Amino acid sequence: MNKKTLFASLRRILAPVVHGCNNDAALKLAQALAPEVVLVGIVRLPDDGSLSAGATKAQELRKLLRKLGRGEQVRARSQVLVTSDPWPELQRVIQIEAPDLLLLDYTEQLDCLGLSPDDVLSHPPCDIGLVRGPVQSLERVLVPVRGGPSAELSLRIGLNLAPKALDALHIQLKGDTNSNAPFQAIARVLQHMPEVKLQSALTDDTARTILDRARKTKADLVILGASARPAQTSTALGPVAERVIADVPATVLVVKTRRPAPASFADERVSAGAISLLVDKWFAQNTFQADEFADLEQLVELKREQGVTISLALPALNEEATVGKVIRTVKRALMDQWPLLDEIVLIDSNSTDRTRQIARKAGIPVYIHQELLPEHGARRGKGEALWKSLFVTQGDIVAWIDTDIVNIHPRFVYGIIGPMLLNRDIQFVKGFYRRPLRVGDKLQAGGGGRVTELTARPLINLFYPELSGVIQPLSGEYGGRRSALERCAFTSGYGVETSLLIDIYELFGLSAIAQVDLLERVHHNQSLEALSKMSFAIIQTVMRKLERHYERAFIADVNKTMKLIRYEAGGYYLEFEEIAEMERPPMIEVPEYVARRAGGQADASRSPAPADLA
Repeated sequence: MNKKTLFASLRRILAPVVHGCNNDAALKLAQALAPEVVLVGIVRLPDDGSLSAGATKAQELRKLLRKLGRGEQVRARSQVLVTSDPWPELQRVIQIEAPDLLLLDYTEQLDCLGLSPDDVLSHPPCDIGLVRGPVQSLERVLVPVRGGPSAELSLRIGLNLAPKALDALHIQLKGDTNSNAPFQAIARVLQHMPEVKLQSALTDDTARTILDRARKTKADLVILGASARPAQTSTALGPVAERVIADVPATVLVVKTRRPAPASFADERVSAGAISLLVDKWFAQNTFQADEFADLEQLVELKREQGVTISLALPALNEEATVGKVIRTVKRALMDQWPLLDEIVLIDSNSTDRTRQIARKAGIPVYIHQELLPEHGARRGKGEALWKSLFVTQGDIVAWIDTDIVNIHPRFVYGIIGPMLLNRDIQFVKGFYRRPLRVGDKLQAGGGGRVTELTARPLINLFYPELSGVIQPLSGEYGGRRSALERCAFTSGYGVETSLLIDIYELFGLSAIAQVDLLERVHHNQSLEALSKMSFAIIQTVMRKLERHYERAFIADVNKTMKLIRYEAGGYYLEFEEIAEMERPPMIEVPEYVARRAGGQADASRSPAPADLA
């Protein structure tokens, strides 16, 4: 399936087929844009004529629709509309089909239907596009943008076409101090879209500038928004669109969204539509299935071609029930049978059970993170173990999976590694999965993810909306390129996943992050109190990132103490526990790490000694 089909922003387009008209332009563009095209046949009769006189035309149109509707992409509605007033009838079809876009031919179909641009654009029942054809080539697309909802729709359509060249033209009006304000939302999005070539023009004649740029870029298609504010112009189309339609030699698509323009562009911040455009595109292109990488021979060949080494680090604390099976399953498939992994190490957090003994017996090095880098002290928490795992591992790619996975499968590892071997621009991969949780002796198929949904995702949507498409930001299965991970700060505790995700985004951009569906993960549930502490740590982490971004303090030291409510016979009381998400610096700033890497990472004699388990 190609990217255009995956791109969720345009799934269904409604394309009328009007009797007696040339419908080719709208139909061809619809097929290029969306995986599903719905055809609706329309026979228009004179106001004073009998509708029964349209029976023969309706039969002819149904025959044409059966011919056009063959195949998986195009579906023709069985009922042909025979009417003297087609617009209300078409609006009822729009309510039933709920298309993402209605496409109409600007000259042929509007004329045949007895409609004007004002009729369909003044109060659009859905997003609408008017095509002035013919549509011959779609290799070079120009999208003039100033900002606002229709500009976002224009850019969305341009991206769906996936042309060889996509040029966005930001137009600023001379002498208008507010002309740049509506563009700010789109500008933020375009920073993460290298496939869009952005240029700016300062002008006092917007239409002339568009016409000149269309000729200069040899555009096959120009996509532009209709007037954002009909009350300020004589037509809903707008004077700029009217002039471009009349004079530009390329095909033109004028679009109008059903979303209203903001009351004041000067006050508009980054709009939900602009962020949605970016997140939708990222989600479509950077979301993978673990099964895509099940061919281990192919993965090993990609690894060999790229000359990279891969490490798997397993953080653990009292996981004697599951750690042995996790190690054996992964080691047998990805080291013994196929040399995908170069090393597996256990990073233990001073377990009091047999976790370390089991891991050593399975044949992998074991480290106690509290004993590593003693000059920097020892802290509690998974984040501390992950940070120090960078010090003891060698690989160019480092992956982490939790050791409490009951239904362990090699896909938990090769699914994380696969996207980075497939695409060298990807720096960081997060796993996601369905999370049935075992509570007592029962399996709750839909449970879990409470901290994710009640804390992490709301915070991300509020402060880092570009990351809102990450399905499970707190999953314990993820990995990245060492060159990226060593530049990230690590919080010591529960906030480490959130911290890494934000740092990778701020350092490398959204396109450097991918996510992979690992199908299903079975693990043990945690108590509500433990989840409350986790939430507290995650909130601290996000606040700390915001402090750095805005260069002001939000969290006083007293806020790092959590008051836990206890109850015993006789009443309630408070218990105080410090839950401070302390931060470790990027590993690349740690002198011992730098010296070790410079001294030869393959020299085992320079590596820290594994823990003595005798």
